[in-house]
Amino acid sequence: MAAASTRAATRSVPEGKNSFRRNQQIFVWSVILPMLLFFAVFYVYPIISGFAGSLTNWQAFQNPEERRFIGLDNYIRLINDPVFQASVVNTFKYALIYMPLSIVLALLCALAINAAGRLAGFFRTVYFLPVVTSVIATALIWSVGFYQPRYGLFNQVFALAGLPQQPFLRSPATALFSVIIYAVWKNLGYDIVIFMAGLSAIPSTFYEAARVDGATRWQTFRRITLPLLRPTTVFVIITGVINSLQVYGPIYIMTVASGADKPGGPLNSTIVVSVYQWQVAFGELQLGYGSAMGIVLFLIILVITLLQSRLLRRNWEY
Repeated sequence: MAAASTRAATRSVPEGKNSFRRNQQIFVWSVILPMLLFFAVFYVYPIISGFAGSLTNWQAFQNPEERRFIGLDNYIRLINDPVFQASVVNTFKYALIYMPLSIVLALLCALAINAAGRLAGFFRTVYFLPVVTSVIATALIWSVGFYQPRYGLFNQVFALAGLPQQPFLRSPATALFSVIIYAVWKNLGYDIVIFMAGLSAIPSTFYEAARVDGATRWQTFRRITLPLLRPTTVFVIITGVINSLQVYGPIYIMTVASGADKPGGPLNSTIVVSVYQWQVAFGELQLGYGSAMGIVLFLIILVITLLQSRLLRRNWEY
């Protein structure tokens, strides 16, 4: 009788473990499966569909029977398109100017706010407000209220200081840089919050040891803060490059509001790949050609992201 009960107990233990593992697997798949479906429907399928469309003469409002396969003709056309070439150059120019400005200013502001004591939360909120404010509203305010050549705030300040008036968005020489200044202001709060999170993760014992050793502020920043902020900086760089290469809203809104003949003006000085893709796909209804631009931009971002991940990847230890 005792032996039979012992055997029943030993059988029930594995069955209990199997039941727990089975329930655990069901829970994991119930969480992962919706995410996989969302990713497949809204990311994988559009990429595959866009690539398939880029190989055809796809036109908006075209009968499916009229669409035909043209191979790589759209991509060959891109190579010979001077506006597309200008958009690629402007896209990289935007990213190369925007990223250093944004990272340096965000790090300096994060260090200053982190040293503000009780006021740190207030300043963090103030800097983060533009991030959650509508792009349309803020871009219009900057275009009409700040950058307007005659009555804009900036030129009014320049006039009081005796400085020459600037055309800002009205001139090909200054239009792209004017948009970049707005974008840095708009997104600065996000990078500040990320850097502040990285700063809070650095153990205070390192700074205490540096003070005991008599290190200066610059030595502490250079030898402790910067190296230990490397993971945070890598994240900010990778996400910032991805976002800057896809910039669309600020350029479209600000160039149109400034009175340019078309988005990306004047004279295509601010045209970037995303804006030109919109013009071709939804302005000229050439969806196949626009899809080819989207695929090229996707490949550019993918290659740059992989290179950044490989070059900046390190093993970090505190």
